[in-house]
Amino acid sequence: MKKIVLITALLVTASASHAANIVKEFRGSDSTTTAMFTVEAPWLLDWRLDGDYDALIALDITLIEASTGRHVGRVLHTKHKGNGLKLFDHAGRYQLRVSSTLARWILKVKQIQPEEKELYIPKKSQLKKDTPFR
Repeated sequence: MKKIVLITALLVTASASHAANIVKEFRGSDSTTTAMFTVEAPWLLDWRLDGDYDALIALDITLIEASTGRHVGRVLHTKHKGNGLKLFDHAGRYQLRVSSTLARWILKVKQIQPEEKELYIPKKSQLKKDTPFR
């Protein structure tokens, strides 16, 4: 009986170690700059956009380096309800600048393990190395 309990505990611990850890979650419907968060590489931005007016909603998200205020880059620009994931391969302390029009949004910053990174690479990016790009 003790062996079964021990094995079960080890399996639960092992599976939990591979689950994405939510570092921060942000929700809103207005334009804002989020609180600072610190992440190690790799990490994910899990986003969801909803709204009452299909043709009028918009969401624009920019990644900002928290210590300097430097614009790192545009993360997302959409005018459609939906959700998705964005993979980042740089550690740091960041903020998200969110510009929202008639929309409700949820943003989750998730820490993942390096071995999980391949699970989040889009299929179109998994091209053979000998594929010509012309």
